[in-house]
Amino acid sequence: MKEKDSSLSLLLEIVDSGYNRKAWHGPNLRQSVRGVGAKEAAWRPGPGRHNIWEIVVHAAYWKYAVRRRQPRGSFACEGSNWFVRPSAGTHNEEAWREDKRLLEEEHQMLREAVAELAQARIARVPLSQIYGVAFHDVYHAGQIRLLRRLYQVSGVR
Repeated sequence: MKEKDSSLSLLLEIVDSGYNRKAWHGPNLRQSVRGVGAKEAAWRPGPGRHNIWEIVVHAAYWKYAVRRRQPRGSFACEGSNWFVRPSAGTHNEEAWREDKRLLEEEHQMLREAVAELAQARIARVPLSQIYGVAFHDVYHAGQIRLLRRLYQVSGVR
C-alpha cells in the first residue's frame, strides 16, 4: 500500500506543479493569470490569434478531457478544444471570473479523478495523459506570460 500512496502523491505533485504549486520552471498556469483583467485577457496579438481568455478555457477543457474516462457530466462549454471568447472591447469581468473559476474547478475534479484511479489500481492510471496535462499547463503558462508582455508593450490600455 505504501508504494501506491507514494505513486499517488507523485502523480498529484506533477499535476499540481503545472497548475498551482511553486515549481522550478517559473510561474505555473494559475500564477500566469493572476492579476489579469478581462480587457487584457480578451486582447489578441493579431487577427485570428488566441487570447489569454481562450487559452484558460482551452486548458480547462483538456483537464476535463483527461478525467472524462469516468462518466460524470460534460464540459461546461459547447464544443471542444478551442472556444471563442471575447475580443478587446467586448470583455466582461464577471464572465472572465466565471471562466477562471471553471479552470479551477476542472483542476480540482482532475485531482479527484487521479486519486480515484490511483486508489482503484495504479497500473490502470493513464500516466501519459496525467503528466501530459501538467506539461500542457506549463506550456500555456508560458504563452500567457508572453501575451501579457506583448500586451504591455503594445500600449493598449
